[in-house]
Amino acid sequence: MAIDFTLSDEEMSLRLQARDFAENTLAGVADAVAAYPEPLDRFRALKPFYQQMVDAGFIAGLVPAEAGGHRFTNLQFALACEELARIDVNVPSAVLGTGLGLFPIIAAGTPEQQARFFAPFLDGSPALAAIAFTEAAGGANFDHPDPRFGVQTFAVRDGDEWVINGKKAYTTNASGWDDEGADLISVVCRTDPGAPPQESLAIIVVEKGTPGVVITGMIDTFGHVATNSPVVEFRDVRVPLSNMIGEPGDGLQLTKGAFSWTCSSIGAAAVGRMRAAFEYAYRFVTTEKRSGSVPVIEHQNAGYMLADIKTRIEAGRYFAWKAADHFDRTGGRDRELSNMVKIYNSELSVQTVYDAMRLVGVESYGDRTPLGAIIQDVLCFPIYDGGNMGVRRRHLHEMLRAPGYNHLAASENRLSA
Repeated sequence: MAIDFTLSDEEMSLRLQARDFAENTLAGVADAVAAYPEPLDRFRALKPFYQQMVDAGFIAGLVPAEAGGHRFTNLQFALACEELARIDVNVPSAVLGTGLGLFPIIAAGTPEQQARFFAPFLDGSPALAAIAFTEAAGGANFDHPDPRFGVQTFAVRDGDEWVINGKKAYTTNASGWDDEGADLISVVCRTDPGAPPQESLAIIVVEKGTPGVVITGMIDTFGHVATNSPVVEFRDVRVPLSNMIGEPGDGLQLTKGAFSWTCSSIGAAAVGRMRAAFEYAYRFVTTEKRSGSVPVIEHQNAGYMLADIKTRIEAGRYFAWKAADHFDRTGGRDRELSNMVKIYNSELSVQTVYDAMRLVGVESYGDRTPLGAIIQDVLCFPIYDGGNMGVRRRHLHEMLRAPGYNHLAASENRLSA
């Protein structure tokens, strides 16, 4: 059977739905958040837009059908992310954060856990989930084999409860819309300070209203300006034993799985931001003469740069599709293409948006064009959601060193290691 990049009717319909939603709804986000100097106020301004994503079915699309939702495939989610991020990156980031928080429950939750934890995400409310992963000291070495290092958030058993203590940063969505916390937070922690992560790393769900969850700071980022990035402390947070997903030690693969799930969507979001930059630059060079006799596009150097930008967008898009499709075909066990597309597209987007700025010139560095805001957004892609140097390349390096690594497997829809 020949390789076919044609989208199915369902996939194309979703892509067009996301495009229409972005252009008619998310187009209002920039003005809605611009009036607020504080990051938490900007985040709160996203609530009505997020509610409209709920109403349009995007949040139910994170939940499996057997649990009452209509979960998107990884490819479908990536298709939507490109369209949404082309217009706005903040609301999609809130959705992505919710997906991260729900992923461990989807992957390993019992039927009872799924029924209990998914309920707020299926009742039409603007429910938020978060994953408390990054330690205050950084998350790159979360899987350090020496138990003295790595994750320093601990859960100690006390009777029929887990008692959680620790401090996390960049816990997207964790403060919730009303400062009372997200509807649920999946906390990456360890159950034994003397055991390595392979034996002790766990994910425990903390529900909204649980005492001891304290927001102690809010990180104000230069891009993704309305994305919620709080510092969260867990101070003697008590939850039932039944809130652990799986067993101690399972948290290692569940965490890696969650951040593999996001990769293709971030790669697609990077394509969306590149598209936005290309579209502005293209309009500029085809209409502006800049005191010359012909439009800018008639000059060879401008035309060639524009050709390079468009080529990068096409390459990045199909890489995101391939990685997402491979994730689906391998049941989420893929690591290689997931990490690769996150690295490649995130770094590609920085160069591509910069080249669009070079086409437009100095005005692109001011507030008269959208390009300055776009470059601030894409600069985040290589360093968040598992930084390309500290996490993503390290995971690829581990695969390359593994006995039996097969460099052709991913191209043939098999696991590389």
